[in-house]
Amino acid sequence: MSKAQIGVYGLGTMGSALALNLAEKGFRVAVTNRETDWIAPFLDEAGPLAESILPAETLEDFVAALTPPRVMLFMIPSGPAMDDMIDRLRPLLAEGDTLIDGGNADFNDTRRRVAALEGSGLHFVGMGVSGGEEGARHGPAMMVGGSDHSWTLLRPMVEAIAARFRGDPCVAHVGPDGAGHFVKTVHNGIEYADMELIAEIYGLLRDGAGWEAPRIGALFAGWQDGPLASYLVEITAKVLAATDPETGRPVTEVILDSAGQKGTGRWTVIEALKLGQSASAIEGAVGARSWSSEKSVREQAGGLLRAAAPG
Repeated sequence: MSKAQIGVYGLGTMGSALALNLAEKGFRVAVTNRETDWIAPFLDEAGPLAESILPAETLEDFVAALTPPRVMLFMIPSGPAMDDMIDRLRPLLAEGDTLIDGGNADFNDTRRRVAALEGSGLHFVGMGVSGGEEGARHGPAMMVGGSDHSWTLLRPMVEAIAARFRGDPCVAHVGPDGAGHFVKTVHNGIEYADMELIAEIYGLLRDGAGWEAPRIGALFAGWQDGPLASYLVEITAKVLAATDPETGRPVTEVILDSAGQKGTGRWTVIEALKLGQSASAIEGAVGARSWSSEKSVREQAGGLLRAAAPG
């Protein structure tokens, strides 16, 4: 088999889905993973698409499997893992090669990495990927920040795998260095606010009006036919209508009420404050998630507040 047009490092949920999407669109894809025992099951999952996939057991083999100038997409945790990867790769790469961070990275880190590689001939791209596992497999939206050189190499591939809106691919070169990760950060921050609005509507109807989950779900389903139609409203309706098969109760009543966060909402608020702008809805959503994650503290506070209540 001839060399690959793009490499994907990281065969977790998002990385494996993107690799299969690329292979399905006719591109040759080199793949590898830190835990190499993930590679064989991935190839089994790929089925006939495995013919377009070049597995590599080592980082050296991964680089050697790619056609120069190389394009490598990394779907790994943001932070020190990406810095370590750059350090390990630099001796193996050549002028014109492009490294792409496809995770939810702080755009300030992306800008720092681009600056650190300046003058080396290597290019670093920060690419936001939206749509979750289903989107990554069948059509994500992508926000690319990087050099014109990297965009020229990457554009045919990302436009081929992207979601479509009125026939146009949902991907754009939004600017240099950290621009892609900045746009993805703000995109996620807005979703934080949207999800908090949905949660508060649910809470008001459940605790204030005494509505059961299926009735609230039916309301959201009705909104999906009007101007409020969105993916979040659609899946909220489906979740509220779902029943836990073991208990027969609405699934929302048995899910652990403790939400986490990866940082993008918080980063959005920080950047807004740096610019002197108000992002109060997003800030409120970030705060709500922080309180949600502190379930044991909430339970202790609930007891104290009930004890102090008058009458």
